Amino acid sequence: MQPKIDESWKRPLEKEFELPYMAELRAFLKTRLDEGTVVYPHTGEYFNAFNHCPFERVRVVILGQDPYHGPGQAHGLCFSVRPGTPAPPSLVNIFKERLADVGLPRPDHGYLMPWADRGVLLLNSVLTVEQGLPGSHQGRGWETFTDRAIEALSAEREGLAFVLWGAYAQKKGRVIDRARHFVHEGPHPSPLSAMRGFFGSRPFSKINSYFAGRNEAPFDWSLPALAELAAESGAGLSSADATR
Repeated sequence: MQPKIDESWKRPLEKEFELPYMAELRAFLKTRLDEGTVVYPHTGEYFNAFNHCPFERVRVVILGQDPYHGPGQAHGLCFSVRPGTPAPPSLVNIFKERLADVGLPRPDHGYLMPWADRGVLLLNSVLTVEQGLPGSHQGRGWETFTDRAIEALSAEREGLAFVLWGAYAQKKGRVIDRARHFVHEGPHPSPLSAMRGFFGSRPFSKINSYFAGRNEAPFDWSLPALAELAAESGAGLSSADATR
């Protein structure tokens, strides 16, 4: 596993790649891949969340748990799926709440890369998973790495919005300095918990109200239609991706 991570993240995170836990993680991943295990996302996409959202451009952080474990889904951004892949239930519920909160209709895809390119760090706690085995790479070191990323943002930036859906994300978010940043906590958007307070929690408008209080521009929560994605500047999507 060679770290292909945006230059802006190398200063706060580069030392992590030299630590023993990361060497153990690399060895684990190499062994699983050499054994023919299907691991998601592709090796070149492990750090997509960082590569599409440079450190100094982060405005919002949404924390997930681990990648989707089905074929054609995970591509390195939490909750997001590749164009042409049906949106999973949690993402469908996110779109339902977005509609109720800020009036934006559900898009015809589940590709959140435009959010990442505008400043949302869509960060899973664990950056890899094995096909059909959710949680299979937990406890292997990724959590330490992503904790360091959150700690760096909390300490070195100011006025960010962190979204912590569910107990797992809320536990991970304990390192956030809440005197410096806005933290939105709520139930997870999964079908099992969405009716327990996720619906009606208004995370999108609350974040923009926070930015307004800081005299900052609101975040643009819109997403282009699937047909527009390939042509959208900065979307990081090739025409081949749009039809995949």
